[in-house]
Formats: sequence, structure tokens, C-alpha cells
Amino acid sequence: MNTQIRLLVFDWDGTLVNSLARIVASVHHATDLCGLKRCTDAEVHSIIGLSLKHAFLRLYPEPGQARLYDTFRQAYSAHYLEQEQDPSPFYPGVRDVLENFRCAGYLLAVATGKSRQGLDRILQGHGMQDFFDITRCADETRSKPDPLMLQEILAHCAQPAHKAIMVGDSTFDLQMANRASIAPVAVSYGAQPLDVLQQEHPVLAIDNFTQLQDWLNAS
Repeated sequence: MNTQIRLLVFDWDGTLVNSLARIVASVHHATDLCGLKRCTDAEVHSIIGLSLKHAFLRLYPEPGQARLYDTFRQAYSAHYLEQEQDPSPFYPGVRDVLENFRCAGYLLAVATGKSRQGLDRILQGHGMQDFFDITRCADETRSKPDPLMLQEILAHCAQPAHKAIMVGDSTFDLQMANRASIAPVAVSYGAQPLDVLQQEHPVLAIDNFTQLQDWLNAS
């Protein structure tokens, strides 16, 4: 175990689990139902990580569009829930490495733009209700990139910022980490391309979780 780092915080969608295609499909379904013009898949990827309301307002900022949010939210949630009857799978190797981290004594946390209900549902689907030391969701605190979510995790785990890392696939994850004085780690396979993530100055960029494990072991 790396004695300098005690707390590992992870984003969920696009970092731990391969749920991006389901998110994109659900956004398209909801925008169609609302009579809004579809965004491109890349545009949807650019807002993954935000709370659903913040994401909607970024995609549809025109006057009058905000009134459609409740309809959008209901349609999105229903469509996504239907797809999640079979929970989105972990990326290859992620579950095993998480188990290794836990056995090594790291504190593990999730900081996500998902709702509490949505995260609890998928954790239960994977049999991981009690796996993480703490999870924080966008509907119970401030949305990324505000640092409050991470500050709450630090307080709960009684750890200083310099003993934590935040692993994510979006600029919102890395910006949140930087604002909380936590070292950001970027994954190359998620919602946003690595060249975009590099602009937020991550301390490490990984293609898979084995690389994260190796880096922690070598540090």
C-alpha cells in the first residue's frame, strides 16, 4: 500500500462502469420526447459527469427550454432505468483492482453526478452496497466541478487532501479535484478524450486500472 495516499475517490459512469452508450441513448430518447433538437453523441459525452439538471441546461440553454426539464428528467430516468435492468458492466479489470485496493487497506469512495437512487440501484445490482467507505451523489450536494462533494468525502474519511486522489473521465472530475487540492487522475477510455483532460493537468493518465495499481505500488 502507498503510505502517502490513503483515500481513492472514483467517478462512476465512464470511469468504473461502461454506461456511456446507455446515457447517450437515454438523452436522445428524452430530447425526442420533449421535441428538442438532438445533440450529437460527442455533445452528450461533453456533459456526462454533471448533475442531470446542469447537463440539460448546458445542452439546451435557450430561453424557454428550461421549462422542459421536468419532462426531460422523467423521460430520461424511465429510459435509463429500463436499460439498467441488467446493470452496466465494469470496465475490464476494474472490479478486481478495486478488490485489491480494498484488501490493501485503502479508503474507497465514489463521487458521481448520478442521483442517490440511481447509484444505490446499480450498487445493489453488483452486490456492492457496502463496498465503498462513502459515496456522494449530485442530488445530495453540489454538482461537479464544485469541490464540495470531495470536501465532504475528505471530512467523512478524516483525511487531508494531499492523501487522496480523484480518478475520473471528464474535465468536471479533474476540475473538482484541483479545486479541492486533490491530485487528479485521468482515464483515457471514458466520456472525454485524453487531450481535453490533459488541459486540467492530471498527475497521471491511465488506459486501465492495472496502471493505476502499478503507479500506487511504485510511488
